Amino acid sequence: MKAKVVSKELLIPFIMITSLFALWGFANDITNPMVAAFKTVMEISNAKASMIQFAFYGGYGTMAIPAALFVKKYSYKKGILLGLTLYAVGALLFFPAAQYEMFGFFLGSLYILTFGLAFLETTANPYILSMGDESTATRRLNLAQAFNPLGSIFGMIIASKFILAALESDIRNEAGELVFNTLNTVEKAAVRTHDLGVIRDPYVILGFVVLVMFVIIFVSKMPERKKAEKPVKTADTFKRLFKNVKYREGVIAQVFYVAAQIMCWTFIIQYAENLGLSKATAQNYNIAAMTLFIASRFISTALMKYFNAKLLLTIFAIGGMITTTGVILIEGQMGLYCLVATSGFMSLMFPTIYGIALHGLGDDATIGAAGLVMAIVGGALMPPLQGSIIDMGQVAGMAAVNFSFILPFICFIVIGIYGYRTLKVHV
Repeated sequence: MKAKVVSKELLIPFIMITSLFALWGFANDITNPMVAAFKTVMEISNAKASMIQFAFYGGYGTMAIPAALFVKKYSYKKGILLGLTLYAVGALLFFPAAQYEMFGFFLGSLYILTFGLAFLETTANPYILSMGDESTATRRLNLAQAFNPLGSIFGMIIASKFILAALESDIRNEAGELVFNTLNTVEKAAVRTHDLGVIRDPYVILGFVVLVMFVIIFVSKMPERKKAEKPVKTADTFKRLFKNVKYREGVIAQVFYVAAQIMCWTFIIQYAENLGLSKATAQNYNIAAMTLFIASRFISTALMKYFNAKLLLTIFAIGGMITTTGVILIEGQMGLYCLVATSGFMSLMFPTIYGIALHGLGDDATIGAAGLVMAIVGGALMPPLQGSIIDMGQVAGMAAVNFSFILPFICFIVIGIYGYRTLKVHV
């Protein structure tokens, strides 16, 4: 008899923890378009605006290991509760950040918010893996991760319909030029106050939603983590993980995957703006990309029943290389379509790399999971570099925004190599 992906006894806890995947997906993808929004309203460069991503994903790099050590000492449930607390605090700090109108304050708020997300991801991913038979663990995680983009697309819709569309700084004249750039200092200050309030409100509401989720988890009975048969020293765990080539390469692949994802979803707005589209219209293409991502995630999860996950990872990485080549070389609407299509190939990558790298780690899985969550720092490191390329205007005779997507292309090469090596070398 084949093992079930999720047993009836664990269905309710599985659903509750899976809901957290949507919750951090919302935070991720309401934040990505803020790079373009802050660039205009704060009158800063693409590179400086990309510090939004540096602060957001840098929080993962800072807090992933401490989160794992906390969970190891206490429990999955306490790790989730602390994560939700930090998430709510960071979101609510958007209120004073908007009052002071300081870009650095917003960065600090996002940094704290992602401390919470680091706790949630470090805890929830291995928790889902543990909720059943090891043979179905990767499928179970892909199923849970499929709900992450549902939160993401909701975040994108909120960003598009309630933030970007309401920004007075993004109003254009008949010639397609930003009216904001023609205003005097006093008029710009009034627009800036309005727009920062528009950016603030969804985050403050999100903070209260997270507090409600905190209460629900707090009063619910959750399955306990299985205790190790014998005490495991953290230092020994780190040594074993470092020597584990499949795991070590998995962390590297995850760094490049997250970098590719964040670059493709952050700078799709700049790519579309280069074609003369407004931020709100450009965000609709981001929503289309996420819709494709969601559909592909469910399809690829189903395909794993018949095909090796390592093979699918390799094939999808090749697909990502092909579409990003189109993004770089094809100027105009077709290049934008290639950028949207890239999301279809990214869909299975994060949970599949995660599941492959953690497979067989046993009691080392909690710390191992932290390393893979820490790899999300890739989303902090690469976007500022891409922003700097875009600021150049032209590179090698082509629009710099097109050329900048050579960075995601390189990322997919690294992922493809990892997929191939897990298939042929790390058998």
